[in-house]
Parts: sequence; structure tokens; C-alpha cells
Amino acid sequence: MFRLILGLAPAIFAFGLSGFAGETIHAVAQDAAGGAQQAVPGSPVKKVLLIGIDGCRFDALRKADTPHFDRLIASGAYSPAAQILGSRYRDNDTISGPGWSSILTGVWADKHGVHDNSFRGKQYEQYPHAFVRLKEVRPMLSTASFVTWEPIASQITAGADVSRAFEAENKDYATADERCAKAVAERLATADDDCIFFYIGQVDETGHAKGFHPTVPEYIAAIERADRLVGEVLNAIDTRATRDDEDWLIIITSDHGGAGLSHSNGHDNPEILNSMLIVSGAGVRPGPLPPPVEIVDAVATAATHLGVTIDDQWGWDGKPQGLDRP
Repeated sequence: MFRLILGLAPAIFAFGLSGFAGETIHAVAQDAAGGAQQAVPGSPVKKVLLIGIDGCRFDALRKADTPHFDRLIASGAYSPAAQILGSRYRDNDTISGPGWSSILTGVWADKHGVHDNSFRGKQYEQYPHAFVRLKEVRPMLSTASFVTWEPIASQITAGADVSRAFEAENKDYATADERCAKAVAERLATADDDCIFFYIGQVDETGHAKGFHPTVPEYIAAIERADRLVGEVLNAIDTRATRDDEDWLIIITSDHGGAGLSHSNGHDNPEILNSMLIVSGAGVRPGPLPPPVEIVDAVATAATHLGVTIDDQWGWDGKPQGLDRP
């Protein structure tokens, strides 16, 4: 079963209408003149892959056997303590609804309005998903979102040209994440998107079941499985026929950490408040990012890499991180 959301403009579709069991597809119609950005002759086309790993602690990631994450960290800029709450506003709960809203809109909860997982009070019309803002400046940019936590697709990423959600039946996020990663890899092989969001849910689900801590074997194993999926997607980028003419920026972040079996009400707990930000690509200054680093910085970094000037009227709270030559 799938749902299809259509825009009102004359349209072409970025993918066929075939769905899969347990998958929700949200397709925003793209103007017939749309498509990938046009490269300046002689310079590579800038592209972004934003990877979100729900509930992933950086200290656990460093303990796990994660060759793909390790390579991105070694060659990129990173922070082990990207804050999930801003210094201006800290009243939302430290859970996924507010966290992914902050990451994907680039503003804190006093602006986007999401304080818990009910999404009541959301103000996405005023502070939409960053894809909406990018396409206001560059209408021809092609954007896609692939997730296994369905509320991201149904609530936040409606502005993507393609938004696909893979249901985790019986909370089996490991299987859903596998299907999601395969879809991202297939998309990279067959389409020409400029900005892709790829979400992995099993690390958070394992933390809730077994514990959010580097000493929990199951939590470490979930991170290692996530690393393998990221490797599949990175390989799909590296094997693109157009790869030599592209400048990919890889950004990795999480919506929160965790302590015990939870991460709610973590306003004063560094194990929950500390997310991460990893930025890797040819135009990145390698090494630790000086604080402050915040999860709202992810989309500001993506926009800057794509050559999109951030408009003050958007009200974004983040800033670009790690870019040596945007």
C-alpha cells in the first residue's frame, strides 16, 4: 500500500508508481522544467548525502567496528558533541519528533513548533523542511528522502521531490533499514538527485530494547549493521557513471543520544544531549570541529556546499560547519 501526494503544477514523476508491502511513497510533483542542477562548465556538480542515524552515540560508534564511518571521520571534520538543544530554547522533549524537525528544518523547536512525537503545534508552513528552501532558490534541484520512521515522511519531508518510507513491521527496523538502503542505492544508480536524506532507525530501536551504551553488545552490533548499510550507499555513489564529474558532501548526524533504555527528559544529561556531526568531502577541512556545534548546522552545511545562499528570512539557527571552500 502506498500514498501519493501530488503538487498542482504540470508534472513529471521521478519514479514509477510501483510500491512495496509496508512502504509509503510520497511523491511531490516536479515542474516539467525541473531536474538536477546545471553544472558550471569545467567544475564538478555539487551534491549532498545527509545520513541520519537515530539514537546513535558517538562513543559507541567509535567502539564499534565501523570501517565506513571511520574513513569518513578520518578524512572529514567531526564533532562528538553536537548539541540537540539550542542555548536559546530547551523546552522540547529530547526525542525524535523534535530532533528530526530541528535537523531537517534547521531551526529549534520554538520555531518549528514540534515538542514531542505527537507533532501537535508544528509550524512547517513557516519553517519548512530544508528541501523546500533549497528549491525556492534552485527550483531545478532534485531532492529525495528515504526513511524507516514513517512520521518523518508524513510530517516533515513533504517538500522532497521523492519521499519514501519503509515500514518497520513489528519494530523490525533492521529489515526495514536494509530495504531502505537498497532503495537509496538503486536511486543513486538510476536518478540524478542533488540532495538525498537517508535515515537508519535500528540503532535507536536497539537502544530502547537493550540499552544506549558502548558496553551493550546489541547496541554496538546495530551500529555495525548501520555502517554496512552506509557502505552500500557510499559504494553506489562511487560507482555512478558520472562520479568523476561530481563533488559529493557526506553529512552524518543523529537526533539524540541515550542513557539506559531511554532518551526522554534528557535536558541535563550529556549522554542524551550529545549527538554528533560528521562532514566529509573534497572541500572539507579535516579534524575536530570547534564548539559550538549543533544539529541544526547540518542543513546549513548542505545548503552552503550546494551553493545556496541562506536567506536571513528563513530564520535558520544553524551555520555551515567544516567547509574549506564552499
